[in-house]
Amino acid sequence: MAMTLGIISCGQNSKVEDRNASTQNPIMPIIYAGDTLSIYLTDYLPQVEDWNTLKFFTEPSYQVVGMENGILALIGDYTLSILTVLDEATGIKYDIPIVPKNNYEVGLVTKSYTDSTITIGVLNSYEHLQFRILWQDQRANEYVEYGQYEPQATITIEPEWRQGEGRTFIRVYALGDGKNLNDLLIPLENGKVVNDAAQLTRHDDQAQILYSLMIDRFENGNKKNDWKMNSPEVLDIVDYQGGDIAGITKKIKDGFFAELGITTIWISPITQNPWDAWGMNIFPNGNKYDNTKTYTKFSGYHGYWPIFATVVDKRFGTDQELQEMLATAHAHNMNVVLDYVANHMHINSPTLQQNPDWHTDSILPDGRRNFELWDEARLTTWFDVHIPTLDLERAEVCGPMTDSALFWLDKFAFDGFRHDACKHIPLNYWRELGRKMKQRYPNRHIWMIGETYGNTDLIGSYVKTGMLNSQFDFNIYHTAIDVFGKPNQSLTRMNQTIMESLAAYGAHHTMGNISGNHDKCRFISLAGGAVSWNESDKAAGWTRHIGVTADGDATKEAHAYRMAMLLELVNFTIPGVPCVYQGDEYGEAGANDPDNRHMMKFAGLNDQQADFRAKVQELAKLRRENMALIYGEYIPVTVNDNTLHFQRVYMGEVVDVVISLTGESSITINGKKVWTV
Repeated sequence: MAMTLGIISCGQNSKVEDRNASTQNPIMPIIYAGDTLSIYLTDYLPQVEDWNTLKFFTEPSYQVVGMENGILALIGDYTLSILTVLDEATGIKYDIPIVPKNNYEVGLVTKSYTDSTITIGVLNSYEHLQFRILWQDQRANEYVEYGQYEPQATITIEPEWRQGEGRTFIRVYALGDGKNLNDLLIPLENGKVVNDAAQLTRHDDQAQILYSLMIDRFENGNKKNDWKMNSPEVLDIVDYQGGDIAGITKKIKDGFFAELGITTIWISPITQNPWDAWGMNIFPNGNKYDNTKTYTKFSGYHGYWPIFATVVDKRFGTDQELQEMLATAHAHNMNVVLDYVANHMHINSPTLQQNPDWHTDSILPDGRRNFELWDEARLTTWFDVHIPTLDLERAEVCGPMTDSALFWLDKFAFDGFRHDACKHIPLNYWRELGRKMKQRYPNRHIWMIGETYGNTDLIGSYVKTGMLNSQFDFNIYHTAIDVFGKPNQSLTRMNQTIMESLAAYGAHHTMGNISGNHDKCRFISLAGGAVSWNESDKAAGWTRHIGVTADGDATKEAHAYRMAMLLELVNFTIPGVPCVYQGDEYGEAGANDPDNRHMMKFAGLNDQQADFRAKVQELAKLRRENMALIYGEYIPVTVNDNTLHFQRVYMGEVVDVVISLTGESSITINGKKVWTV
């Protein structure tokens, strides 16, 4: 016996016109938190040029109560719904899901499919179950057959879905007894369900594995552009080391990235940085200056002090070398995303010299210096005295800076950006950049990930169709390093943070799951005790050599490698995009900046490092080859202090992941154990 759940149609033509569905990622849902909701339509429809040509339709549970200057006022109930937007100028209809911000629960799973149907498993018993189903940005006009006595639902694949060319997506949203259930994302290829990872390409965002590298510290491919300050004011560790764009090309050709399983390379900023030294660091250690302190200034080897926002720093290479690197990456089926700095420019930038009022005030109204006030003055604070924060809330500043970002897409075949310091940049910048990008490159696949530290509400506020695709999930990272690095921690907390992430960003988000980055102490040195959790991890690297452990104890070292591998296991098996920071794949030791930026080692690894790298390589291979690890649901099975056992399930394929603080950790696919540590 089956009962039928009706899906109300707004009565508009569901055919997608004048759009290449294969190039369009679905519009992200509206999250409704109650009361009157102000919706910036550019966050969802950045490609629309004239708001006056739009008409709106909603289900009875929601009501549009006003529209002015692209801002829509919406009020309704805590229920699933659809906001339908009809652009009368083009005849194109967009259906935007409205998802209430309710209690989150894993309640759905994909079970099986045919050419004409998809079977959805319902994991719990619900008295009231509500579905909303979309193909691309079009609402389904079908009914869902829901088994009253059998916990499953059947979705009929509509004829127009089967006519879609290239990659398209079915999305399923559900509400069960007032609880927001996990959404489903089902990829189609030419109208048929994708159930083979070999069908995925570098443009499938969920299938990415990201590798972060700092150009100057990666590989020297062209010694002709080598340059050092050779100044007594600049210690060698913060001087240029010779890595360059040609070195990246060389390692692509050598098969380094392919062997590791990387699909997307994130390169550090390449814009022109100053030729002289800036900043100051003083720390106890004794040297020729005063016999009590070590002093250094810094070069701009890292790329984060742009002098010119649209010029390749010649110490990294030429335009031609950059073009060759991008072409080589694409020929090897890899994306390249560029680290782009919009928040600030170097104080000697000709742009700032010509426009001295473009930056924010370095002095607050109460007389305090507006330096490093990350939260109190997050949109205006300066990172340092020589890198003023741009006043991007002003149109005359925002416009040129968004154009400078687009320059790198116009001139070079980059596949997207890693955006620096997102939370310090106002929302209007991201909206303008997103709008320009969607209108200028409507059929180009561009993926953008941002850097924001904060709670899920702050991080998620930038993740919109018209802004960023994703951000790095620092909350999962910080929880993971606590659980795996500190004593008396619980894996219950790890699962809780994962569930909070899924509730905030969706069950199929592309948030970045990091092993570390250029601003973090190497986790393996924290886990091994070489760096104490209670000390300054920046000072540690300046005052002593940092290894995995402080004393070379073999037991401590083995423990540190194991905990670091558990961090990698989490990153490669939970929803999101695994991100490997250069050197983390073999367990590079180090404190914080600049001790976490040693030159890469491609040879000469010790046995532990080589074994660690081999294990990470296996994880990447499992991730790339299993649809359940890419598009599957996250289902907790056993959660306690010492064990986290979860499943990833997609179309009947089941991957069991067991993470144990005290025993064996493993990956099992359809009952066969394939990976252990």
